[in-house]
Amino acid sequence: MAKEIPDLVAEARTGTGKGAARQARRNGKVPGIVYGDGKDPVAVQFDFNQLLTKLRAGRFMSTLWNLKLDGQDDVRVICRGVQKDVVKDLPTHIDFMRLRRTSKVNLFIHVEFINHDKAPGLKRGGTLVTVRPEVELVVTAGDIPESIVVDLEGKEIGDSIHIGDIKLPSGAKPTTDRNFVIANLAAPSALVSEEAEEDAADADAEVTEAAGEDAAEENAEE
Repeated sequence: MAKEIPDLVAEARTGTGKGAARQARRNGKVPGIVYGDGKDPVAVQFDFNQLLTKLRAGRFMSTLWNLKLDGQDDVRVICRGVQKDVVKDLPTHIDFMRLRRTSKVNLFIHVEFINHDKAPGLKRGGTLVTVRPEVELVVTAGDIPESIVVDLEGKEIGDSIHIGDIKLPSGAKPTTDRNFVIANLAAPSALVSEEAEEDAADADAEVTEAAGEDAAEENAEE
């Protein structure tokens, strides 16, 4: 299933240049520009509060947006720059680039875990530790996967799941060649404590045994 692309509503902006941009900001808007795909740039503006909410939600520049502009067809865009006030750290201008459906883009894709009930390690009380709830992949703009799926069937305590263990959606690949960890199955705290106590007991026994051997050697020498 393809991932749903979130909407980003824009308004047409009349005029260009610093004067027009200042006027947009006085009206509670954030001026911007949309360019690329062999078409003329379009001056736009966004509602300040709505845009700020999306910016603060995170992953803004690695999200593919469905730009909606009155009187024009929806277009897929990705943010290529956000200018901010150096004092207030608030957006003052924003740039978007149009993408074709065949364009390649880096996006963070959600990781979905399945078959928890078929993982022996979890049945024994182990814990699934998610190292990367999202993975950055190179995907095609027209076919963005909803998620990548990690099958936990057969996983035992101590197992680690790497990106190389996962069958990625067609056309998607990691942005790095490193075989990084997605998740692992950790031992339950009770088992860890029990093993720690056993290790401590074994260590004490080894110390006691070594001390006894040393004492026996000293007595033999005497």
